[in-house]
Amino acid sequence: MKRLLILLVCFLALTAQAQTDTTAVGALRFGYLSYDSALYAMPDYAIAQQKLATLRTKYDTEQKRVEEEFNRKYEEFLEGQRDFPPSILRKRQTELKDMMERNVAFRQVGQDELRRAELDLMEPLHQRLSTLLATIARRRGLAFVLNTDANTVPYINPLQGEDLNQAVRDALNK
Repeated sequence: MKRLLILLVCFLALTAQAQTDTTAVGALRFGYLSYDSALYAMPDYAIAQQKLATLRTKYDTEQKRVEEEFNRKYEEFLEGQRDFPPSILRKRQTELKDMMERNVAFRQVGQDELRRAELDLMEPLHQRLSTLLATIARRRGLAFVLNTDANTVPYINPLQGEDLNQAVRDALNK
């Protein structure tokens, strides 16, 4: 028990000394901002979102057309199934099954392509923002920049951290 108490006292003394040394040399400074807000403030963000919306609308329109076509064929099948000879009935069932599988595959391909398009459109924006943040941080002598989105940093001491939100917005609008 005494050893634990001695270790605790030594640890506290070393921590206090380290804090004193840090203050004497100069505290580590950092910046913070909402990355999402900065991203949304980029002029090219709205353009990228519009391109994604247009592409999404095209896929949605095609998906709706394909579903309507399937529903029409399915209704025709239901209306005539009692009168079809067995070979035509099997053929129509196979056609409907194939059509449904193609529709499911098209939906999956469409979702994959939308995700890929979003990544392709957003990557240059993320790169530009990262470069801008690095430039601002270097100019201001900051050791690092924290992202405050999603309450990841619930408290920041304003004496040690610098809010970069406005500086980034200003730089983006130049």
